[in-house]
Amino acid sequence: MEPACRKDKPKLNSTPTRGDRARQKSAQQEHKQRQRAEIYALNKVMTELEQQQFESFCKQMQSQGE
Repeated sequence: MEPACRKDKPKLNSTPTRGDRARQKSAQQEHKQRQRAEIYALNKVMTELEQQQFESFCKQMQSQGE
């Protein structure tokens, strides 16, 4: 006798096909490229902000010295 809670489900083919793997790889590469572009953009913004703050600090120090 089988337990009542057990259900026989047809097994799905879980191995991805070549097309699926190629699409996954392509999507993963696009994701990495997008992340890299975002990182570079953020780095540029942060560098500019740091430069502005440094210049402001230098002006402040120069005015205190006078």
